[in-house]
Amino acid sequence: MCTGHAHKQPSQAKRFPLPIQSYMQEGLSPNHLKKAKLMFFYTRYPSSNMLKTYFSDVKFNRCITSQLIKWFSNFREFYYIQMEKYARQAINDGVTSTEELSITRDCELYRALNMHYNKANDFEVGTRLRFCVPERFLEVAQITLREFFNAIIAGKDVDPSWKKAIYKVICKLDSEVPEIFKSPNCLQELLHE
Repeated sequence: MCTGHAHKQPSQAKRFPLPIQSYMQEGLSPNHLKKAKLMFFYTRYPSSNMLKTYFSDVKFNRCITSQLIKWFSNFREFYYIQMEKYARQAINDGVTSTEELSITRDCELYRALNMHYNKANDFEVGTRLRFCVPERFLEVAQITLREFFNAIIAGKDVDPSWKKAIYKVICKLDSEVPEIFKSPNCLQELLHE
């Protein structure tokens, strides 16, 4: 059965430290979800091998792998829904060229995405944190918005599979996820570095 609960470790004598495998969780926690959402700023299409590397504190099985892949699928779904919504809104507002579309940290679309993936603003610009939402994410978001805009303007949205061409472009734009995300304690490290 698939659950999101951490496995409780059996108690052992203090003089015998727990082996590394004992620290592994058998389920995913809310912190794992938060970490995955922050990783989405770098990668929209992580492989299962990549997930195993970045979630090294989790005992992987088919259910865990499936759950992580489902999380990223849900993140992408929200991302693409927002992109389509804002592209259509731009068209309705009279935008005629992709050059008029840009994503900045103070635009409404960025705020919607940041609020969804980064609710606690762990990647807030100008704080004591080691990272902020990467510039590359803004570039990829702008490319995505423009791809949706161009496809809709060209009438490609009448084809039921019209988004697949956009997905093929965006999947090639993933960035390297910073090493700090490999740490099981990365959320604490991001907040206290």
